[in-house]
Amino acid sequence: MTTTTEAFHRTLASARTTVAFRETLSLAIDSFCASKARFLLTMLGMVIGSASIILVVTVGLTGKQYALSTISGLGPNKVEMQYVGGNVAGPENTSTPDFMTRDDLDAVLNQVPGIIASSPMLEDHEQVSIGGGRTKDVMLLGVSPQYKQIRNLRPLAGRFFDDEDASQHAKVAVIAGPCCDGALASQLFGSPGGSIGQTVAVRGIPFTVVGVYVESTFDAGQSEIGDGAILIPYEVGRYFTGTNKVKEIFFQMANSNMVEPASQQITNVIQSRHRATSVYRAQTLTDVLNIMKNIANMLTMVLTLAAFITLIVSGVGIMNSMLANVQARIKEIGIRKALGATKREIRMQFLTESIFLSLSGGLVGTLIGLALPLSLRIFTSFKIPVSAWSAVIALFTSVVVGVAFGTLPAERAARLDPVTTLKYE
Repeated sequence: MTTTTEAFHRTLASARTTVAFRETLSLAIDSFCASKARFLLTMLGMVIGSASIILVVTVGLTGKQYALSTISGLGPNKVEMQYVGGNVAGPENTSTPDFMTRDDLDAVLNQVPGIIASSPMLEDHEQVSIGGGRTKDVMLLGVSPQYKQIRNLRPLAGRFFDDEDASQHAKVAVIAGPCCDGALASQLFGSPGGSIGQTVAVRGIPFTVVGVYVESTFDAGQSEIGDGAILIPYEVGRYFTGTNKVKEIFFQMANSNMVEPASQQITNVIQSRHRATSVYRAQTLTDVLNIMKNIANMLTMVLTLAAFITLIVSGVGIMNSMLANVQARIKEIGIRKALGATKREIRMQFLTESIFLSLSGGLVGTLIGLALPLSLRIFTSFKIPVSAWSAVIALFTSVVVGVAFGTLPAERAARLDPVTTLKYE
């Protein structure tokens, strides 16, 4: 019997709560309909603030994506080994540098897993003859066919020399230059397309130009081909240096997660094959990528905080509007209290109105904020990133603003004296 009675009271309390909530929500909607213009103007700040949060995050993600893709175009999985120094003074104070060799490259390939491409690089500065008695000073680089893949070069005309060209020591050349710049090919032969099949002579040895390639990403002239260069097979380049030593060695790893551990292993392998005093450095883009990610994330956070200020200002507007609303409905509050409404119910009524106001504005602003980048994704070729979390944050913030700035008006309405309110004119 006791259990049945308790269950009845729980059911009755639940029903009262449901009815009270429905009544409170109905009153909030009625209040909105009675003062549409005022509430719509108050909501406008929430609309702008919520849309700003999403758009600011979208702009931050777009900037981050562009910066990372630009850097990635230089080769995010690349490890570039360089000889830094550590010369040994020989007889008569002669300096003996300890350069890397092709044998170092072979040793690394045998001992370090995960390498999918590699290329030695030797460098020589030569005067090339381009016919008609004209000569030009250019940088000559001896590389392997995999250099194109490692450096992410893209063609303007022709092809890159292949393994067959390298194995046959073919006298072929590729003119390379910085991003979107075929200036060297144009200087030599008028245009990139006009360079194909032309001949350049280095120390009297003729080379046939088979391709014109450029870097995929602008690097401000910091790479070895930043000012333009002529690439020839490494096996042929050794004719001009007369040595097995190389200036740099490039490696490409299977994925970016392998770059840092592999760079240390590669350094250790090469170091073990040379003098203890020699210094070799592995250059990667991992640190640069991480720095760019941190900068982009920090800028996004700062801009998002600026957008939150708009929401705070909107919250102040909601509080002012609700205080005016309480003042205008003093007699209504008195009548409700006279009919038995508790402080809690009055408080919930005005707090619900405040949340309804801020959440409605936040929902409209969220839809607008998502519609703009999604429209660009659908109707243009731009793949603008859209963060679902930014929409969640915007809506959550709208509710928080409604509660935070609606509490004071709701509390003031709940504390009004019923006798005084009924006398209010």
